This record gives sequence, C-alpha cells and structure tokens, in this order.
Amino acid sequence: MNQTTIHIVSPFSLTMSELKTLIGSGGSVVEIFAGLLVLHLIYQRIRTRVKVYLLDFTCYRAPDSNRVPMSTLIETIYLDDKLDQESIDFQARILERSWLSNQTSIPPSLMEIPLKKSLSSVQIETMTTIFTSVEDLLKKNKLSPRSIDILITNCSLHSPTPSLSAMVINKFHMRSNIKSFNLSGMGCAAGVLSVGLANDLLKVHRGSLALIISTEALNTHWYIGKGRSMLLTNCLFRMGAAAILMSSDNHDRGNAKYELLHVVRTNKAKDDRAYRCIYQDIDSEEKQGVSITKDVISVAGEMLKMNLTSLGPLVLPYLEQFQYVIQRILNKKLKIYKSSSSYTPNFKTAFEHFCIHTGGRAVIQSMEMNLNLTKEDIEPSKMTLHRFGNTSSSSIWYALSYLEAKRRMKEGDRVLQIAFGSGFKCNSAVWRCIRDVEPNTENKWLDFIDSYPVDVPLL
Repeated sequence: MNQTTIHIVSPFSLTMSELKTLIGSGGSVVEIFAGLLVLHLIYQRIRTRVKVYLLDFTCYRAPDSNRVPMSTLIETIYLDDKLDQESIDFQARILERSWLSNQTSIPPSLMEIPLKKSLSSVQIETMTTIFTSVEDLLKKNKLSPRSIDILITNCSLHSPTPSLSAMVINKFHMRSNIKSFNLSGMGCAAGVLSVGLANDLLKVHRGSLALIISTEALNTHWYIGKGRSMLLTNCLFRMGAAAILMSSDNHDRGNAKYELLHVVRTNKAKDDRAYRCIYQDIDSEEKQGVSITKDVISVAGEMLKMNLTSLGPLVLPYLEQFQYVIQRILNKKLKIYKSSSSYTPNFKTAFEHFCIHTGGRAVIQSMEMNLNLTKEDIEPSKMTLHRFGNTSSSSIWYALSYLEAKRRMKEGDRVLQIAFGSGFKCNSAVWRCIRDVEPNTENKWLDFIDSYPVDVPLL
C-alpha cells in the first residue's frame, strides 16, 4: 500500500509558480498574496506551541464539627467491640507517630457508634466536598458553570452510577456538549494524572477552559476489620477535595497564576510486587479494605527514581546532567555499585518549591532523603499532613495553597508537584509561576497561617 507523507512548510518558502498552483491558476498578484497571508497564518497557528495555564484553584476545608481530635478517634476505636486489643494498640501507635494534628476531619457518619456506612452517607460526603470546592472556585472567579468546556473528576474508591462528573454537570447545569471524564481506581496520583489529561485535551481543543475536581470518599471504604495493613488507611486518610481551573486561551495568561511546563507519568503495574503493594481486597473475615504492604516505601523509591530519570533531562541544567552522566560512567568502569557512592542530581537547581503528596510521614521523609531536600523544602507537605491529613489526590493542592498563603510564590519560580498512587504509579507536574501570587480570602490556610510551621515531634 502506498503511503503519502504530508510535510508542513511555510507558504513563504514556496515559489510563485508553486503558489499559483496551490491557490489556483489565473489569480491576480493581490489574490495570490491574500492567499499567501491566509496560509501563513494557518501555518503559524499549527506550529505555535499551545500553552496551558493554571488560572486558580480552591481546597475544601471541613467545618469544625467534622474535626476528629486524636483522643476522640482513639476513644472511638476502643469502643469498637469488633476489634481485639492488638488492633486497638496498633492504631493508637500509628496515630501517635503519624504527624497528624487534632484539626483533621472525617465525615460525621464515621464518628457515630455504631459506625454508619451506607451509599447515602458516602453520597452526602462526596457532594459536600465536591460541590463546596466548585462553588468556591466559580464564585471567586465570577465564572458561569456553562463556560466550562472540559470537566475531569477523580475519586479512587467511590465510583457511582451516574458518575461523579455527571453529578457535577447535573448540579451546576453545565452545557450538554461539555467533554466530561470520570477517573476512578487511580489512587493518590490521580491529581497529577488529571492535570496531564487536561493538558492533552486543552492542547487539542485550543482556547478551552477545563475544570478538574480531585477528592476521595472515606465512608463506604472505612475498614472495620482487624488486618493491620488495612487499618493503616483509617489512621492516615482524611476528608478533603480540590477544584482546579485550567485554560489554553492565550487571553487568560494575564489572569493566570502558573504555566504548565511538564507532566511526567511512570507506571509499574506490570510488576506483581508493585501492583499489589496498595491493593483493595477482603480480609480473612470477608471485610473489605485497602491493604498497604511493607513494600510500599521501597517500591515508591524505585518509582521515584524512574520518574526523575525521565523528568531530569527536561528540567535540570546541563551541568547537573553532565555530572550525573560522568558519575554513572565512572561507577560502571570502577564497578562501584553502592548507592552511597552514586551521584544524585541536585533538583533544587531546577525547582524553587516542592509539593510532595502527603501519603504519610514515611513518604515525606523518604523524599527528603532521596532528593536531599531541606526542612523548608518539605515544610508545605509536612504541614499539610499535620493540618489536613492524607487527602489523597488533592493533597498536592493543599501544599501549593500553603506556599501561596506564606507568600512564597514569586514570578519565575518553578514548583514540582509529585504524587504516588496504587498501580503502582509516580506522577509529576512542573509549573512556572507567572506573577507574584498573593493569597486571597478563599485560601483555606489564611486565617491561621501565621502559626505555621509548627513543631512536629519525631517519635
């Protein structure tokens, strides 16, 4: 079968005879040059790189009535007659060392005795977090819901019918031709994954406006058994959500906060060990939960290395890349395989700020060690874990919101958002700050930001 290759060239590179043939014979010089101008404009539009901007975002903050102090949670655990003493003591130890404060929140249904798990309860939970976040974002930016061209929702463990994206369209009466997507089962890395999907769609559909909603539902998947690997999720995950507004319209640049530079996704689901380290399953007593195995930290380290290997050439200065390559060659020639002798690129030469997924204390400490970060570098993520807990895919937005509340985001600054998720996945997004960002009244950190950072005990 014959194949035809199409080459895109500038009309100004064509000869007069070629141009006449292209436009049509018999045309005047004026007509030819008018056609030339039109073709050149089309050519420029094709070859111009589409830029994608982050206009704004909001994070959900639960009312104080949803707050779950450690003492209250531990008392609730002790009152659960289905748990043995070992399971109770295990959760108490994890909570004590978790870095979580007394300000984190869970849905009211999970504080009832006996605990209330139902479809209606989880629907109320998701509607509360999602609708509140979207309403705040639209109101703050004075936008009509009908101006949204692309809608992406992600929630890993709750996937109802109709979907969460359909629920949002129904609530806000969005257009019938909106391009909507609902992601489920993607874990905590779905926040960056959604940004990557929005980026691809916005580049294809130029001048469009995309709304991303990241959340996690706790109610129906709160574990009530005795398996330790599944009890971990109860100790770490808390209520939260974020709504993000992105655009590929150049006219929005003046109102935007950030420009998206790169999205890098790595997936190791083909490996059984990585695939099962975060796994939804049933225990020996037929109770459903999400198991987090002891392999998760080592797998996360491997995935981080894979992701940064792909990201490095895109963001690191040439000198850093050169030093890394030379060190690898020397190690190979000298047969030095110890990790302590290998050269770790200095990613602080590429980024001023880091927003690490708040998967837990071990995740943040591992990132601090592997990337040679300072206490100030991990501060946004550490304080987010302390104040809001692990809010799954939305946690990277709470960390960025912290940086904005601290007035640290300056024009030209680059920020890395990085998150891990079941599968196993490691996804990263790189943003460049377009202007100095001043926190607005919708920033959920603002009314208590002066008391942060706080000392978190290292037990």
